Amino acid sequence: LSLLREMPSAGVQPDVISYNAAISACEKAGRCNEALSLLREMPDVGVQPDVISHNAAISACEKAGRCDEALSLLREMPDVGVQPDVISYNAAISACEKAGRCDEALSLLREMPDVG
Repeated sequence: LSLLREMPSAGVQPDVISYNAAISACEKAGRCNEALSLLREMPDVGVQPDVISHNAAISACEKAGRCDEALSLLREMPDVGVQPDVISYNAAISACEKAGRCDEALSLLREMPDVG
């Protein structure tokens, strides 16, 4: 995260790839709050989150056992112009499974063919 924060002082503006790498690093490190903060920060600094940004954040929620937040992120994706993909659904399904919410996981599984 420090590299992301230091980029502007080095004359380099972080882009979607930079943010995605930072969100993914937070997800892998189990730092869900930071991953979500980065996702929310992106539009404020003029960087549009993409499907990869959202997928990494949903995965961070899944790893942290935060099923409701994972589902919320999945549901808000179309509202911000991002189409969920199979990876989005897989991460959300896994979050439901970890939370013991099998009916919701099955419901998401039935929705998946609609995303192609």
